[in-house]
Amino acid sequence: MNRQVAALILNRLGISLISLIIVSFAVFFATDMLPGDVAQVLLGQAATEESVAGLRQAMGLDQPAIIRFLNWMIGLLSGEMGTSYVNNISVSEMIGDRLINSLKLAGVATLISVPLALTAGITAAIYRGRAFDRFISIFTISVVSVPDFMLATASVLVFAVYLKLLPALSLVNDGQSLADILRNYALPVGVLSLAVSVQMIRMTRAAVIDTLSKPYVEMAKLKGASTIRIVLKHALPNAVGPIANAIALSLSSLIGGVVIIETVFNYPGVAKLMVDAVATRDLPLIQSCAMIFCFSYLLLITLADIAGILSNPRLRNQ
Repeated sequence: MNRQVAALILNRLGISLISLIIVSFAVFFATDMLPGDVAQVLLGQAATEESVAGLRQAMGLDQPAIIRFLNWMIGLLSGEMGTSYVNNISVSEMIGDRLINSLKLAGVATLISVPLALTAGITAAIYRGRAFDRFISIFTISVVSVPDFMLATASVLVFAVYLKLLPALSLVNDGQSLADILRNYALPVGVLSLAVSVQMIRMTRAAVIDTLSKPYVEMAKLKGASTIRIVLKHALPNAVGPIANAIALSLSSLIGGVVIIETVFNYPGVAKLMVDAVATRDLPLIQSCAMIFCFSYLLLITLADIAGILSNPRLRNQ
């Protein structure tokens, strides 16, 4: 790695760190401006002004917003996410099991979508303009045009309500058999994988087509190299960077997709926990869940940018 590549990577990491600080600022003050008073919500409408003021003081809500923001940031940096207003237990404890469930959902969707998308995208690029490529193009455009929540709702109506093949709610318990677990995961994983795959297919196809149009590929064709040899030896090695970038950017859409999927299918993950916390105005829980999603998104975007830097032959050879 030369100095220019190292400098670009360090610069990108610095930008990501600054972005994370700005995002944390936005998350805190956006949630702080939510309508309603959490102390009033917890005590009920019959509570007196004195009791509401006392609870606000006990929770530190009477302090200036900037002081509460700094205390929250210090807590995050030390690994302490605060205490839930509603449940009066550690936010870290509440998020722990839910985070594992969300990672399971995202992990399984990734294992399915990445190989599927790479195979379809590369094959469509190889057979550009033919029937398979036209089918993939029409299919991906059709799916991209449908919002994730509509796709999830339609899958519930078709497979759970009308066909009665799969459960509409994804309630996973420890005592379930493997068959029950697969049935519960089928709809949320299927919808999430489909939503992620179509973006990855389009980006992979574009990256491979761009590589196949390079002069060295044309030279290999003139020398009589077979299509498989051209793709495996000449195109794919030089398209690794753009493909890695496409994977990272596509997987970043998992962040928004997980929120919708967990809500529609009542899946016990972090996104569902955050949606429930909004209803009760549990600010520490909302803020911690939002920061987890923001950090994950920034991490994937940063990895995509670093992959693009490392795959640039002009930078590598300088």
